[in-house]
Amino acid sequence: MALLFKKTYKDDATIGVWHVTESEDELIALSSTPSDEMEEISFIGSESLRRQKLAIRALLNELFDEKVYLSHHDNGKPYIENNPVNISITHTENYVAVILHDDLDVGIDIESLDRDFSAVEKKALSEDEVDDLDEDRRNEQLAIYWCAKEAIFKRLSVYNLDFAEQIEIDRFRPRGEGELEATFIDRDGDEEEFELHYTTFDRHVLVWVVA
Repeated sequence: MALLFKKTYKDDATIGVWHVTESEDELIALSSTPSDEMEEISFIGSESLRRQKLAIRALLNELFDEKVYLSHHDNGKPYIENNPVNISITHTENYVAVILHDDLDVGIDIESLDRDFSAVEKKALSEDEVDDLDEDRRNEQLAIYWCAKEAIFKRLSVYNLDFAEQIEIDRFRPRGEGELEATFIDRDGDEEEFELHYTTFDRHVLVWVVA
């Protein structure tokens, strides 16, 4: 079993992170995946992605006392068929993470810091955000920007969201963990403020929002 941690925060959000170290067969044994979900997973061509999907199921087993049935809305947002909890899910090749909250909407994203995030600067950052980049830790800062905007995108579940124009992250300097302030501007110009949290571990960054 590779449950890295399960923690409930002061805002009553619960986050679980699973380190994907098991083989596919081991994850099948751990995950108790419902047959219809298992059939969908079996059609995935990538073994790595199949293992990630199974690790999500294994993690859900750790987070819920009862067997749960995972599904997705038409916009891709996940939900639990037999539990009204709000949920968001994220995964990389080595880690999967889930955030849960009984009352508030949530969003979460994880990325490996060994990825090249240079493309994020052009497609997802405003001019002010680009000006705020720290040359010494540029890739790490871009990764945090990307995860923060992805987390807000998952929280909002809005189609055709322009990351550069509609989500603005206040200036920050990367640390091992911290808070981020962000503003979402809808198509009518109305604004909504968000506070996010992030942590880094094993060359990965995890960012989440509860609101």
